[in-house]
Amino acid sequence: MTSQTNSKITFRGIALALMLPLAGASVVVPQIATAQGMFDPVVKIDGAAVTRYELDQRTKLLKLLRAPADPAKLAREQLIDDRLKAQAAAANGITVDDAQVRAGMEQFASQGSLNVDQMITLLARGGVAEQTFREFVRAGLLWREVTQARFGQRVSVSKEDLEFARTTVSDGSGVRVLLSEIIIPYTPENQAQVMEKARQLSELTSTASFSAQAKQFSATQTRDSGGHLPWQPVTQLPPILRPLVLDLAPGEVTAPLPLNGAVALFQMRDIQETDAPDPVYTAIEYAAYYIPGGRSADALSRAAQIDAQTDRCDDLYAIAKGQPATVLERGTKAPGEIPNDIAISLSRLDPGEVSYDVTRADGQTLVLLMMCSRSQTQTAGAPSPAAEGETAAPDETAQLSAQIATRRLESFANGYLEQLRSEARIIEY
Repeated sequence: MTSQTNSKITFRGIALALMLPLAGASVVVPQIATAQGMFDPVVKIDGAAVTRYELDQRTKLLKLLRAPADPAKLAREQLIDDRLKAQAAAANGITVDDAQVRAGMEQFASQGSLNVDQMITLLARGGVAEQTFREFVRAGLLWREVTQARFGQRVSVSKEDLEFARTTVSDGSGVRVLLSEIIIPYTPENQAQVMEKARQLSELTSTASFSAQAKQFSATQTRDSGGHLPWQPVTQLPPILRPLVLDLAPGEVTAPLPLNGAVALFQMRDIQETDAPDPVYTAIEYAAYYIPGGRSADALSRAAQIDAQTDRCDDLYAIAKGQPATVLERGTKAPGEIPNDIAISLSRLDPGEVSYDVTRADGQTLVLLMMCSRSQTQTAGAPSPAAEGETAAPDETAQLSAQIATRRLESFANGYLEQLRSEARIIEY
């Protein structure tokens, strides 16, 4: 992900997709900056200018991404860094081609369950030009290549490093959260209105108000309880939710999270540190049974009937007997490979439990999900230490080694960027 290549930024998710509707409104194409002075420099870095137009565009982009800082100040800092990174790339003979940039844009957009074209459309509605997004991604890719080329050979992880990490990170503590949820489905016809309502809900700070809104608007099976979820270890949440949730104080609500035909919001009710280490799930086995009719009364009644007739995933084969093979799917995936809407729905379930708040085919098909099992092999933050006389599993060792190497590479990169800043002639206007 491009944003990960810039260690100075940690966004609350990819929130621009949460703020703007995908459909139901005309696209406003950003106008080319023609006002006098828009292309005047606001800062020069060793003679390379950042224009007022670029600063305005980056500021708008950061506002849409809901960067956790003053957007105008952060935009200026980023653009200065981008010039320094580009100069370092040129000095090292490093370039990235259009195909690499396009792939980076796709990867960035995918964090919000979008494709590039959808992302560009959303940005345009917020007044951000495609080229601004493209250059934002290009800067991150260039810097990743620069730091890898310059420091990659200097980063190594020894056995002592691994043992020290296991000892210091596996401290037996964990984090669990108490959340409430609201998930509101939408159609192409009412998407703009639903997204506007979601934006309003994201400003709530009262748990009672959020609960009341959940009872009125949420389409999940938790609506009757005001959207209340039980205590969960943070590692049981889908990967896309973890950083969003951990950024909340009690009472705060996430920015609206776009899903497939729905938008989700989560409120932090409480958070606790525990003495027990958090489980880390490496694989989720689940089944999906497809029911025609979407969220119609008949489809929901059929889902409730299946829920009453089944206790485990194997029972669904009897339900699907005599129907096309495509009506039932069952498989095992890593948490990060599961679509966000399905992952969120599964995170509430214990093995044998079902949910039916996800749809497909533009809302025409209801998906009954059943949790089969979760594979747990290690504690959060580091692989489980090996028992005496044993060695850690190779994949766990490789994962921890990669984490250590990444942190070291980031440290080298940050130091190099500070050096470039200190040596550069930066003139601000």
